[in-house]
Amino acid sequence: MESCYYERVDDIPNTDDDADDFEYFSPTSATLSVWASDIQHGGPPAGLLMRSLLRCAPNPTQEFTRVTTEILGPIGLGLNRVRARAVRPGRQIALIEADLEVRQPDGTYRLAAQSIGWRMRTTDSAAITHAPREPLPSPETLPVVRGVTANSDLGVDWGTVGFIGTTETAATPGLHGQTPAVWIKPSIDLVEGETMSNMESVFTVIDVANGLGTTLRPDEWTWMNTDTTVHLVGQPSTPWLGIDADMAAGSHGYGATFADLYDVRGFLGRSAQTVLLVPR
Repeated sequence: MESCYYERVDDIPNTDDDADDFEYFSPTSATLSVWASDIQHGGPPAGLLMRSLLRCAPNPTQEFTRVTTEILGPIGLGLNRVRARAVRPGRQIALIEADLEVRQPDGTYRLAAQSIGWRMRTTDSAAITHAPREPLPSPETLPVVRGVTANSDLGVDWGTVGFIGTTETAATPGLHGQTPAVWIKPSIDLVEGETMSNMESVFTVIDVANGLGTTLRPDEWTWMNTDTTVHLVGQPSTPWLGIDADMAAGSHGYGATFADLYDVRGFLGRSAQTVLLVPR
């Protein structure tokens, strides 16, 4: 198995005036989607974009409270480059944007994904702390397995293929009834030679909520998401993310997945994803 999702690439000839603003990465096979062998799963690119957001004009008095990741097209396995900028700097709130571009066969780059995050100044609000959900059982008390499922009879072996096969998971009963809640974390590094932060870890796996929240059969339907919006009420204290998801399927070929998110200390926030429903 690969030891990381991305390998840094430093020796890149400049092809345009602003090329120096980017960091360059080569995706490994650990980024592969379960839906196709020539594109990345949405998780690792979201983690790489979060890494870029965290490094852009850092302010120790602020924390990210809302992050939206837009998947603008297939995120290919060619050379990836990422950069971030402060769209709206500020002492109380700041808006940070990160772009991920993929090199095309002709050498040009195409914008494939983008994350936009609000950072807010932190203050002491412990006296009014409230969580709408009780904590999930700790992953340390549950059996941990590799991947999410290994049922190849359903047409997709999520236990071993690509990105999903690099995760560690632990299931526990969820509040939504139809599907379990799942603790999940990456088992390898985001970037070769770097220690992944808790925020990078959480955003690397949060994209899987749309798969965890459905009972659809992957040999009958695909349900790829075009975006993920995350609202946080705190910051993760470990690499583990608890996801209790539920997908609402509409009658016109699209739906949405909504998930309660958990840290090992308790409720962490919520996510929402738009889902494109396509029969196989």
